[in-house]
Amino acid sequence: MAVLVTLQIAGDPARIEQALNSDPERLEAVAERAKGKGALHHRFYANADGSGLIVVDEWETAEAFQQFFGESQEIGAMMGEAGVTSEPKADFWQALDTPDAF
Repeated sequence: MAVLVTLQIAGDPARIEQALNSDPERLEAVAERAKGKGALHHRFYANADGSGLIVVDEWETAEAFQQFFGESQEIGAMMGEAGVTSEPKADFWQALDTPDAF
């Protein structure tokens, strides 16, 4: 079963968005490599108070995400360029089978 990965990042969402959009080819190359390693979905969300953002991913396994993230040095470089002010915090979530799901 797939796993939901949330990655909490502190920093200015507008600056992070601008930095990520400054080199779309580099970001697309990272995304393609992630897909090849087991990423199913990926999206950034800014905190409403402007203090940071989360990355919400769906991966085939938590281990696939951890391997990809650990070997992707360019992600750290991009975070530095974007002014990220803390180490990212990853959490892993598995869906529960409940009758209210839609």
